[in-house]
Amino acid sequence: MPRSEPPRAILHADMDAFYASVEQRDNPALRGKPLIVGGLGGRGVVAAASYEVRRFGVRSAMPIRQALQLCPQAVCVHPRFARYQEVSAQVFGVFAEFTPLIEGLSLDEAFLDVTHSQRLLGDAVTIARAIKSRVRELTGLTISVGVATNKLIAKIASDLDKPDGLTIVTPERVHEVLDPLPVKRLPGLGRKKGDELVAAGILTLGALRTAPDARLWPLFGRDTARMRDRASGLDDRPVAPDRDEKSISAEETFETDVADPALLRASLLKLADKTAARLRAKGLHAASVQVKIRERDFTTHTRQQKLVPVSHDSRAIGQAAATLLDTWLAEHPRARLRLLGVGSGELVEHSQPDLFAAPEPAGDSRLDTALDEIRERFGSAAVRRGGNIKNPDR
Repeated sequence: MPRSEPPRAILHADMDAFYASVEQRDNPALRGKPLIVGGLGGRGVVAAASYEVRRFGVRSAMPIRQALQLCPQAVCVHPRFARYQEVSAQVFGVFAEFTPLIEGLSLDEAFLDVTHSQRLLGDAVTIARAIKSRVRELTGLTISVGVATNKLIAKIASDLDKPDGLTIVTPERVHEVLDPLPVKRLPGLGRKKGDELVAAGILTLGALRTAPDARLWPLFGRDTARMRDRASGLDDRPVAPDRDEKSISAEETFETDVADPALLRASLLKLADKTAARLRAKGLHAASVQVKIRERDFTTHTRQQKLVPVSHDSRAIGQAAATLLDTWLAEHPRARLRLLGVGSGELVEHSQPDLFAAPEPAGDSRLDTALDEIRERFGSAAVRRGGNIKNPDR
């Protein structure tokens, strides 16, 4: 008789105020202070908020100006993404000590399937405690972990007892734990849909789970059954350790609205160069290029075109992005922009040579390689392409 599969054991591990915690660890003078990590310009946003500043209502993605109105005494520091990536690598190394089934969601959080690790390492709760201890030992930082039988519940659970939390939700306790939670705690719901549910009087996950179709259909349409299932804690998605990266991008929010086409083009080429460098660092090529354009009233437009042959060269990506921007600007000649972005999609690990395509200039690839090496040694601001300089006369 075949042996039955054990019930799934899923962890959601989430570092506590990750960027801010790294800054406070590295600089003891910041410990215990209300700390904001983020862009410090007029349109900067909060990338991370320490728990000391969260008491004032400051949250991630909030404009810096608004955050400082809530907490004028807050200390603001620039993000150090290279440093966060170093610490993230340590944390993910800890995860790999316990299971190969790791689905990274960002630098500071991941799903782990420890179902088959339990025979050697103990049950899921024992593994979760060991991960928390090992992360603290190795990095000096705390991590919160949710333990459940699926990804949805584990993710909700990890956020219930932060910081340094460990929350276990057994199948028998799913409704007991989920039903009282505010409906906006449902992952993937979105702020706008959450506001609509609250306005309709559906305030908790329990209310969403038990609401009749007649009440939910106007809100969700054909997704009604799926949303009710999610509020019930039903989720059969596997942990996907080999999830392919779908896109790589870079964007810039301007200090003041920009209408000058020359400045916009220079900014766009700088973003294209960043995007291409990130592709090269990951050994990827793009088959499409996208441009993201946000006007002063927050109206956002996207334009996209195929890239033939696929490429990770800065010049190829920059030319495609510039064509998209120039076409849009011709249709909106007096537009003032607050944000530009360049993205790459349909990523592949290597390019298949096109026998009928014209050869790409070898100098472009050699230049890209030289620039990447200089930036790796001396920092990303050490060298720029001439076309990326906004005020070449200065």
